[in-house]
Amino acid sequence: MNKIRVGIIGAGLIGSKRAQGIAKTKRGVLAGVADPDQARAEALAKQYGVEAYGDWKKLIENKDINAVIVAVPNAFAAPIVIAALEAGKHVLCEKPFGINAKEAAAMVSAGEKAKRVVKVGFNHRFHAAVLKAREIFEKGGIGKALFIRSRYGHGGRKGMEKEWRFDEKISGGGELLDQGVHIVDLARWFGGEFDEVYGSAEAKFWDTKLDDNAFAVLKNKNVTASFHVSTTNWKNIFSFEVFGDWGFLQIDGKGGSYGEEKLIYGKRRPEFGVPEIETFAFPGVDESWEREWEHFVDAIEKGTAVSGSGADGLAANELIEAIYRSSREKKIIKM
Repeated sequence: MNKIRVGIIGAGLIGSKRAQGIAKTKRGVLAGVADPDQARAEALAKQYGVEAYGDWKKLIENKDINAVIVAVPNAFAAPIVIAALEAGKHVLCEKPFGINAKEAAAMVSAGEKAKRVVKVGFNHRFHAAVLKAREIFEKGGIGKALFIRSRYGHGGRKGMEKEWRFDEKISGGGELLDQGVHIVDLARWFGGEFDEVYGSAEAKFWDTKLDDNAFAVLKNKNVTASFHVSTTNWKNIFSFEVFGDWGFLQIDGKGGSYGEEKLIYGKRRPEFGVPEIETFAFPGVDESWEREWEHFVDAIEKGTAVSGSGADGLAANELIEAIYRSSREKKIIKM
């Protein structure tokens, strides 16, 4: 098969990361960059010697491009994803998968109709510590999953309440949708589908109507998951733990300002007492973007199953909507 020719729509930070991933892996060829800010599109396109577009529709009309990465603010994603699928392109759309479940469902439907690969940018699934934890988990290394606990937050920045992430018409939600969608996705990946939700989405610090902190509990017959996501953590933190009846998996950090990525694997001794502990450290740069890109290419070229599919994006949005509803109505929501 000829190399996949890729167009990136959205020339910001994430679009740039995706371009780097394509170049580093040499899996596919970047063929164009689109952004309504023509200067920004040209700046990124120039780095890779490709065409710049001020109008994303022109990029999609290019028949030489057969895959599209959509890295735009949340509210603009769905129309672009659907148009790209209707034009016969495979699509990787950054999280969240639209601003709500309705948009996500429309994109999933468009992907099924077009018979093209649709992937959501859940790059946290592809962090080294998470992949190692998943490997141990799938082999039954901690036994039956019982509960999940997570904290994810950053220190914010002066004036961030004026940014698009706190504009509901563009973002669709606050911190719960922004960073919380990653935790909800990981909770589903390890804990399965949840059918009961309770949560509180709160504006604690920033002068905004959207949540800057969110707390939630997700439950199913076997697993209870709890998490707190925050823009007022003041020191960046990523912690994700899965506890089973025979052990636990504790992931801390994800590189960069979140600290060195590591996994602690604890196994309960038959006689109880202090568990057996094994620690895995993953220093160096974050390569999750490259791993996720290669996974997407494999799905296109080899037909392998997609981890972080459109269906996963839809399910995450449904849970987040339920948490927001729970917060408004102050009650448990049954899914």
